[in-house]
Amino acid sequence: MFSIVADVEHYPDFLPWVAGMRLLSRETQGTKTITMAEMLVGFRAYRERYTSRVTADETAHTIDVEQTQGVFRHLNNHWHFTPEGDGCRIDFTIDFAFRSRLLNAVAGSAFSHALSQMTHAFEKRAAALSR
Repeated sequence: MFSIVADVEHYPDFLPWVAGMRLLSRETQGTKTITMAEMLVGFRAYRERYTSRVTADETAHTIDVEQTQGVFRHLNNHWHFTPEGDGCRIDFTIDFAFRSRLLNAVAGSAFSHALSQMTHAFEKRAAALSR
């Protein structure tokens, strides 16, 4: 699961609302891989771009994402993967706020549904890649 979450370039292949992804840079610093990527997200006619720094630390089993430019006032999420048998437990936290009050109101009401769909998309991707 760590490699699926860290593989941001393939998000448009399986994540809902991700219409495009552009890799801006990638560098390794010790055990961490730091990727800068611009994501195009959309729903119907609405489209927005934002740039994030994705720090994947395979040794610590963590992935941290921070928006550096875009539609959010702030966007931070943290993934922690704990190996368990043949799988893993995933702890995920997200903290975000849109710059627009209207988007905050709309996103707030749809957030739990969107998170559920994205979780299912990651699980489906893992199942497809493990075949």
